Amino acid sequence: MSIALVIWGPAVWLTAGALAGFAICYAWMRIRQQKWQQDKTSLLRQAADEARELLSSTTRKAEAEATEIKQKAQASLDAQLETHARQITRVEQREQLINEQLAGFVRQEKMLQSQQEQLQERAQELKKQEQVLSSLSAQRQEELELIGQMTQAEARQIILHEAEQHSLKDAQEADRRILERAKQEAEVRAKKIISLAIQRFAGEHTFDSTTSTVALTGDDIKGRIIGREGRNIRSFEAATGVTVLIDDTPGAVVLSAFDPVRREIAREAMSRLIEDGRIHPSRIEEVVHKVEEEIDETVIRLGEEAVYRSGLPPAHPEIVKTLGKLHFRSSFSQNVLNHSVEVAHLTGLMATELGLNILDAKKAGLFHDVGKAIKHDMEGSHAIIGADFIKAHGEQDPVVNAVAAHHDEVEHLSVLGILVSAADAISASRPGARSESMTTYIQRLQNLEDIGTSFEGVEKCFAFQAGREVRVVVSPKIISDEQAYELCRKIVRKIEDDLQYPGQIRVTVIRETRCVEFAK
Repeated sequence: MSIALVIWGPAVWLTAGALAGFAICYAWMRIRQQKWQQDKTSLLRQAADEARELLSSTTRKAEAEATEIKQKAQASLDAQLETHARQITRVEQREQLINEQLAGFVRQEKMLQSQQEQLQERAQELKKQEQVLSSLSAQRQEELELIGQMTQAEARQIILHEAEQHSLKDAQEADRRILERAKQEAEVRAKKIISLAIQRFAGEHTFDSTTSTVALTGDDIKGRIIGREGRNIRSFEAATGVTVLIDDTPGAVVLSAFDPVRREIAREAMSRLIEDGRIHPSRIEEVVHKVEEEIDETVIRLGEEAVYRSGLPPAHPEIVKTLGKLHFRSSFSQNVLNHSVEVAHLTGLMATELGLNILDAKKAGLFHDVGKAIKHDMEGSHAIIGADFIKAHGEQDPVVNAVAAHHDEVEHLSVLGILVSAADAISASRPGARSESMTTYIQRLQNLEDIGTSFEGVEKCFAFQAGREVRVVVSPKIISDEQAYELCRKIVRKIEDDLQYPGQIRVTVIRETRCVEFAK
């Protein structure tokens, strides 16, 4: 019993404590629930107040924006209405203008109709007058045929022939006046420039002809040149590229080669071998090699001297070297290098008178024949080859064009090419500058006389002054004064087309009438 009481007592206390705790928790939870309900009610009232305030402000903004949009729409509508009113006004004005123009067109149409009626009336009157004139012309023609015993076709032919003669005469007179005036003006200017150039340049002119013949001290040396079984001459030809001709000519050996520089190397080497006396393959190769080195130095030195003599600054080494090779070339026995220097001076002097670039003019004159020294494996004329060569080594376009155009093979882009052509002709036509064989000289004179006598009305033709002048005597019965001028120009054009010649040729046509009577 006591044990049960002991056990039951704490249990009662524990149960009571648990019930009390449960009661406390329940009371606390009821308090929290009531407080949450109060907070929820407060929040709902606050949210409702904010919603009402937000709705009120949004409504006010919407009303304000609606009012503003309505005002803008009203202003835009007013502007469109105003624009539409202006457009209607302009359309009305245009319509009024169109109506006025239509009225004017109607008036013009009526006026044109009246003018057309008047023209038709005048056309009818002119037709009647034409018929009257036609009948009168036929009557007049019959009368003229009866009087002159000549048909209408014959009369028309005579009238046309007379009109043609008069027109031709007038044209020839006008042509002659224009040509005479142009010649006078051109000759005065050209004579002044050329005379000043020639007067200021009076350099030495050498008559130097490159030879391919080597003199021998005796005929026994020919055998030593040939060598045993021809080994010496074969070695010499292989080393120099020159053909050695040994014939029955006493005291001479002929060297034949297309390249004048190689021919000069062979000539110098042969002279040294003959002077030394030791002629064998190894000695030949040694001497030829040494002479080639000396000739290369000589070529460069000659090119530099030519540039210096022309008054030009140093040029490209390849141009200088190629220019020096012209010393070993000749044209009609005129040394090409000296000719080039002379052309450079003449071109520079003429450029000075015309106010052109003097250095470019001298370069064009000095380099105009440089293509003659370039190897023959390049195709084209020496002017085109030379122009391409100097262009590849830095020369300017005016100089390149002057070199290419100095024989009129390309178009002249400046006056430099014309100056080079003139200076080239002056240097070539200088008395004594070039020489020709007698056969060539006679043939050129004969060609000039044949051209002169090939025209109708020519009685005699004479070429003189070494072919620099041609005089043509015409028949006065066949050739008139006006036709003489035309014949002179035809002869000049035919000479220019058919012949090649240095300088220029003067053509003079002579027409005279001689009346002879005897007083008895």
